[in-house]
Amino acid sequence: MNVSVVWFRDDLRVADNPALLAAAADGGAVALYVLDEVSDGIRPLGGAAKWWLHHALKDLRSELNALGIPLLLCRGPGTKVTQELLTTLGATSIYWNRRYGGPERAVDGALKEWAQETGLHAESFQASLLHEPWTVTTGAGNPYQVFTPFWRTVSAHDFRAPLGKPDAGRGLTGEFSPETSLMTEELESWALLPTSPDWAGGLRDTWRPTAAAAQELLTDFLQGPVGDYSDARDRPDQHGTSRLSPYLRWGQISPFQVWAALAETRSGGTATAGGVGAGSPGPSVFASELGWREFCWHQLFHHPDLATVNLRSQFDTFPWRTAEDDELAPEQLAAWQHGRTGIPLVDAGQRELWHIGTMHNRVRMVAASFLIKNLGFDWRLGEQWFWDTLVDADAASNPANWQWVAGSGADAAPYFRIFNPVTQAKKFDPMGRYVTAWVPELATEQYPEPLVDLQQSRRNALADYASIKTVSTEV
Repeated sequence: MNVSVVWFRDDLRVADNPALLAAAADGGAVALYVLDEVSDGIRPLGGAAKWWLHHALKDLRSELNALGIPLLLCRGPGTKVTQELLTTLGATSIYWNRRYGGPERAVDGALKEWAQETGLHAESFQASLLHEPWTVTTGAGNPYQVFTPFWRTVSAHDFRAPLGKPDAGRGLTGEFSPETSLMTEELESWALLPTSPDWAGGLRDTWRPTAAAAQELLTDFLQGPVGDYSDARDRPDQHGTSRLSPYLRWGQISPFQVWAALAETRSGGTATAGGVGAGSPGPSVFASELGWREFCWHQLFHHPDLATVNLRSQFDTFPWRTAEDDELAPEQLAAWQHGRTGIPLVDAGQRELWHIGTMHNRVRMVAASFLIKNLGFDWRLGEQWFWDTLVDADAASNPANWQWVAGSGADAAPYFRIFNPVTQAKKFDPMGRYVTAWVPELATEQYPEPLVDLQQSRRNALADYASIKTVSTEV
């Protein structure tokens, strides 16, 4: 009997999963997940991401069990562990869905080369991006640096329809060999959940990290909030967003599934870019948010060091502060991280992040701008904090968005955006509901004074940005 392995990574779903379908078609399918935090360049997961991964793997195992496909869990360097398991199983084929980060592609490439040398069939598929990075370039053959022409180009193409689930009964049956059993581990042994202390109460109260929950959220969003999305998405005091970002990050729902469902909300809509967005601007704006996700991943594909290196080299000499630059730096950085800056909208966002593992996108921009522009810290310090605390932190969107705010990244014209947190609060939280929900001690003696004067720190930032001849705006 054939033994076909499907290697799961950031695609933790059974529907619209081409690698799983291919393995099931071969028969004797076995599912594999490798927790790889040691391969060269692979970035270890943050604490909030580990919490989500634990529950997503439990959900995936349940869905695979219903199909009769076992899920094996291994830990270690992805290429080496997978090679050993394939050999031990006597596998005849392996399938996976493609990844786009530099270190991840190196791991996958090494495995595919090994498979070819050993006569093992290895095949990869497109499953997490609507269009793959090497298929979308400028007329000169270069990657896009500005979102609008990028999205115009991508939107001119059709996207494939989502795929179904494999039939049940296509999994490998019988007991595994002792050698295989020794290689696999129990999920609980990975200690992905926090214990001392257990800080995940807010995450548990807020999220259901399952593929079914993703589909329910999508249905609810498209039946109501999407119509007002163009305005409501900027209101942290309202429930105007889809809340799908962690499910997309972990692949519990695919962009093809989201796109097809979005198209169906339009009369006569089809699962193509042109079928979405006529009439109410809400669906079109939501579609463009999927486009921003694509744009970030295209940036990472072409710039694998996106989380550590400025895309615009002129920012390499920018005088950002580090956590050790002066006596106040550690205290001010900690105050920003934990929502004690004395700036209500920033503090509300940081506390929301710590409690539920996400932050409203409008507030993310404000909080990031305050750290970089008003406190003067290097954007990488903020990116690292979000990486550890966001359940939806992915290797592309997180650094790309931090570089966008800093002005060092793609589509950064005007290069210097200053988000005034007071103005932003008045405009997008006019009744103060969002702020008071997260900062109940506001207007009491317990609430701290602002760390910095907003206007003076803005002037300081302007002077620093003028040194590299950027453009300034305040919003």
